[in-house]
Amino acid sequence: MELVQNFPFFNIVMCLASGVIASILSGKNARRLSIGLVSVVGIMSTCVLGYVLKTGEFYTYMMGHHPAPWGNEIRVGVLEASMALFFCIIMLLCLLGGSKYIAQDIEESKLNLYFVMINLMLSSLLALVYTNDLFNAYVFVEINTIAACGLIMIRNNGKSILSATKYMIMSSLGSGMLLIGISMLYDLTGHLLMSNIKESVATIAANGEYTVPLTVVIGLMCVGLAIKSALFPFHSWLPDAYGNSTASSSAILSSLVSKAYIFLLIKIFYRVIGLHVMIDHKITNTLFAFAIVGMIMGSISAMKQHDVRRLIAYSSVAQIGYIYMGIGLGTTAGMVAAVFHIMSHSASKSMLFIAARGLSEVSGNSKDFKDLKGAGYRNKIAGIAFAVGAFSMVGIPLFAGFTSKVYFAEAAITASPKKMFIAMIALAISTILNAVYFIRATISIYTPRNEHFNDPNFKLAFTFRVALVLFIILNFFLGIGSYPIAQAIEKGLAMFS
Repeated sequence: MELVQNFPFFNIVMCLASGVIASILSGKNARRLSIGLVSVVGIMSTCVLGYVLKTGEFYTYMMGHHPAPWGNEIRVGVLEASMALFFCIIMLLCLLGGSKYIAQDIEESKLNLYFVMINLMLSSLLALVYTNDLFNAYVFVEINTIAACGLIMIRNNGKSILSATKYMIMSSLGSGMLLIGISMLYDLTGHLLMSNIKESVATIAANGEYTVPLTVVIGLMCVGLAIKSALFPFHSWLPDAYGNSTASSSAILSSLVSKAYIFLLIKIFYRVIGLHVMIDHKITNTLFAFAIVGMIMGSISAMKQHDVRRLIAYSSVAQIGYIYMGIGLGTTAGMVAAVFHIMSHSASKSMLFIAARGLSEVSGNSKDFKDLKGAGYRNKIAGIAFAVGAFSMVGIPLFAGFTSKVYFAEAAITASPKKMFIAMIALAISTILNAVYFIRATISIYTPRNEHFNDPNFKLAFTFRVALVLFIILNFFLGIGSYPIAQAIEKGLAMFS
């Protein structure tokens, strides 16, 4: 085994160990450790991606070198390595862009605890991407949930604690359903490794056995992960959680946490149950229906908001609907579009949350649109970044969101005529609604005001500027250079099978 093949395991363990180390460091040193860790993990993930692209094959890594069914495995292919690298890039930019506001929003005595949660969050994200063991996935789902709850409530005010409570209640419900589904699936198959489960499920489905229990298992696991990823109508926790967190927390929660759960669901589709079995049990049709409604209702809710961060949060409900629509199409093209939108939405939405905090800072820390007028002139880089993110969400050509919608439209054409018709109409309506509220928000921040912003203590952080510039570049890269990314996604999905 080559050294680079050990990197995924090393990365997960390093993140867990760094969480322990950060707990005894000062806030500044914990921040340096976390940013350094994310950078190192990103570099190592790049090496892993290069290796699997070079070999053209996936590989498995046995924990302690014990084979199944006693051992625990991680599995690394093109899609896993790509997603791990992308998650590291987004988390690094979120931490850099929001570092000034982390120090402002969190008590100094608790600052190191924030980065403990960040390190645990990264370890859980990587584990969910790489794991080949279903119960191990559940364990890291819970670690992810606890870390996310800590990131929400660490501001320690009434709104953040209430938001964290809502999040924990809904997330625990989703986790419970996922665990029951895993337990029942273990009872049916006698396995926890994903590849072994898939073989047993294929045999069960071919023989026509345990049809009802298998349907219940699929329903529990899909609904559990839908709750955790805020698919409509299970999204009630999302606006408060995203709207009342620090800028970095909101960006990380919206761009990484919910996407990791969706990625796990895609793994369950391909590597646990099997895509054809999922389609035969009509779960794709159910997810497709909820996704279409979510695309519309999320956008309508966003139109009613006067708070910029709640607008961005409700927009996430609509965008998560897009991803589930691609999954619900039940085709390879739909899955490619869904995974690509995970990337494009993550890059755009995290940038929007960071930029919105910068705009709020030069508007008396208000998040109301009437106070944000002219903020694009007072904080120029934040205004440009917000406009780029907004145009991407609307689907303006050259931006990441436009390419996503093109892939969704192409995927819809390859689906059944009924789904094609519904998907095309939903895409058109949602795009119009996106334009209404995002263009309105962009016009608002560039509407001149007579008052001038004069705060002698205001200083735009260098890391804030760098992060937003890199976010903008990433958005254009996803919009213009999408073809090799889509090819890598399709190749990774083929390895899943």
